[in-house]
Amino acid sequence: MAYQSFELSVTDGLARIVLNQPEAGNPINDSFCDEILQIANELSGRQDLRAVLMTARGKFFSVGGDVQMFSQNLDTLPSKIRKWTSDIHMALARLARLDAPLVAAVHGTAMGGAVAMVSNCDVVYAGRSAKFGAAYAQIGYSCDAGSSTGLASRMGLARARRFMLLSEMLTAEEAGQAGLVDFVVDDAALQAEAEKAAIKLSRGPTRAYGEIRRVVSRALGQPFETQLEEEAQGLARMAGTADAREGITAFVEKRKPNFKGY
Repeated sequence: MAYQSFELSVTDGLARIVLNQPEAGNPINDSFCDEILQIANELSGRQDLRAVLMTARGKFFSVGGDVQMFSQNLDTLPSKIRKWTSDIHMALARLARLDAPLVAAVHGTAMGGAVAMVSNCDVVYAGRSAKFGAAYAQIGYSCDAGSSTGLASRMGLARARRFMLLSEMLTAEEAGQAGLVDFVVDDAALQAEAEKAAIKLSRGPTRAYGEIRRVVSRALGQPFETQLEEEAQGLARMAGTADAREGITAFVEKRKPNFKGY
């Protein structure tokens, strides 16, 4: 399927989502919200999906919300925002439910909702010259796109709140220190390093990855005893998978496991 705001390809179980409006700065606009949901639906229906890599073309990773579009729709903006967020939020919810881990490679500048999307990825790489901005309050807006969950889970509640309230702009190094970024690499090595990680994940035990993603996402929202039982039930389910059998066998035979994703 052809997209206006993105390019999507899947090869050997690795989906590559590329933000693809470079001339406009990859803004989060009407087509972006509509198409990210279509992409999430497409990936959710694939049986061969094992990892996802999100990158962007152009000078910016993403300038965030399309403020020019907002300014042209001031009288109808509340209703339009309900529509746009219903699309992008459903997309993010479905991506969060994938077994496939999400890797992001951020270059240039990422703002607002784009930072929120990145914060909900499992592994985040940033080029050394990248910058991350919380632009919501600068235009009198609150947050969206999973920022309250993603930023808080990565940075901690107090640090995430400060980041958004003060409309901070973080360098890649500062973002790494705050927990927003996992790996800061030289700009020239960014794509290769993120690709390497995504490929490694795409060859791993996909169902186990999915179980880890789900159980960790619930860790702070339920009692400890409940979480322990979630872990136990998940581990028992994984013990019955072909990948778990292969992992144990490979360990005993002192060889590298050949995971198939099921």
